[in-house]
Amino acid sequence: MKFLITGAKGQLAREFQKTLNIFKHSFIALDKDRLDITNLETVEREITEYSPDIVLNCASYNYVDKAESDFEEAYKVNAIGVKNLAQVCKNKNILLIHYSTDYVFDGEKGDFYTEDDLANPINKYGISKLAGERFLSETTDEYIIFRLSWVFGEGNKNFLHKLYEWSKNNKILKIVCDQISVPTYTEDIASVTLFAINKGLRGLYHLTNSGYATRYEVARYFIEKLYLENLILPVKSDYFKTPAKRPYFSAMSNNKLSNLLNITIPDWRLGVDRYIEKVHNKIQREKNT
Repeated sequence: MKFLITGAKGQLAREFQKTLNIFKHSFIALDKDRLDITNLETVEREITEYSPDIVLNCASYNYVDKAESDFEEAYKVNAIGVKNLAQVCKNKNILLIHYSTDYVFDGEKGDFYTEDDLANPINKYGISKLAGERFLSETTDEYIIFRLSWVFGEGNKNFLHKLYEWSKNNKILKIVCDQISVPTYTEDIASVTLFAINKGLRGLYHLTNSGYATRYEVARYFIEKLYLENLILPVKSDYFKTPAKRPYFSAMSNNKLSNLLNITIPDWRLGVDRYIEKVHNKIQREKNT
């Protein structure tokens, strides 16, 4: 299979590049300078030139708080950009795989969200991502949408990386305890995506690690696993004045996807453990320099 990856510099796109190399798949990974998905002409030119079998859309506007004041840009990337990709992929009979978010939900259900639950985003980032989902499903049948949550992997824009950086200069770390979802590791996202492609899946699925946790619980687990001496204190969300509201319980069930693929997606703690192995090696290198 021949893949085209958008958003090449992001943590998920980098994970796919490693994974596709391992499995000897042909691919090209393009960043915004080469492929701006908000520009339909550019999308058509690059996809026509490379002629992939599958497009992995890892390009996204992920600034949740900034989207409240910069909604036009968020909507251009997360909605119009997806529509552009969908139109071109439909015309060329290409499978488009797109990644969305648990923030399409309002967090009021009080249970794991399934694919059948009604989306009702409470911030503009979630609104833009839901619009992208709808544009895609209305444009072509050859698609997979994977909703993700609290993604972490190689890169500096995820919660665990930021937490480690904060720990260097702050003995006490205050972390919100009233936001609950599922930390999800990029390695698992990439491997499950390829499995789903091989099984011929189409449609909408929740792709998360298993289990659930608060931000506070994730932070405690991460810091203690690294044997760091920081004190982690729980605080309510309103302790930090952020522009965007976050859902209280947006954890999604991965049962539909797991059952169709006949797999068990690892618990989030196992994902964090594997991530920590890489972080621990980085810590040791820093200590030795």
